[in-house]
Amino acid sequence: MRPTFDSDATHSKAVISALPWEDIGQEILEKGFAVTGPIFSAEECSMLQGLYARDDFYRSHIHMARHGFGRGEYKYFRYPLPDPVQALREAAYPHLARIANEWASRLGLVADFPGQLADYLEGCHKEGQARPTPLILKYGVGDYNCLHQDLYGDRYFPFQMAVLLSNPGKDFDGGDFMLVENRPRMQSVGHVTQLSQGQAVIFAVNERPRQGSRGYHRVKLRHGVSEITRGERYTLGIIFHDAR
Repeated sequence: MRPTFDSDATHSKAVISALPWEDIGQEILEKGFAVTGPIFSAEECSMLQGLYARDDFYRSHIHMARHGFGRGEYKYFRYPLPDPVQALREAAYPHLARIANEWASRLGLVADFPGQLADYLEGCHKEGQARPTPLILKYGVGDYNCLHQDLYGDRYFPFQMAVLLSNPGKDFDGGDFMLVENRPRMQSVGHVTQLSQGQAVIFAVNERPRQGSRGYHRVKLRHGVSEITRGERYTLGIIFHDAR
């Protein structure tokens, strides 16, 4: 039975559908990431933050310092996902699948991402990746997230989303989203993104096509979060593939 939650999933899907996906897709293809407009209201962000104390919503609780991931903690949701999380995952996937197929073509890969999330997850589960991956991350003063990738198995969707649930400047300081592009035989390029409450950043999970003098080539990307200097920062992470 899906956990009850005081939010309108239909409204969430409408907000996602209304995003300028053509512009978002072009920006992702050119830079490897894109920032959306607000997809959750301040009230919805507060309600999602409140879920963090509800252990019945989650399958596992990770303390990052124990694993050398940085400092802070996060919890992976269990199935069935709360309605707003499920709605966001389902609504964003078809738009991103179209971009993913274009991305695959540029990399010389088979462009076979299906149009619906359920069909994609069916493939994940057949390959033994059946544990849900959406999560909420919590950072306090001095916490940070090391540069990393969220792959979780051989089968992975090329994009993921991070939605800022806290209000920067009011709830916390510091804690910028970082994306580092490791270019072959060249120095790395770093991007720092400052989100507003309710905004999402959509970014590459593993690699992206980069235009060179001889066509497209692959560059690896890793993401993280800089140190929190004041307050607490909550983020909702939407990963579209499931884990082993």
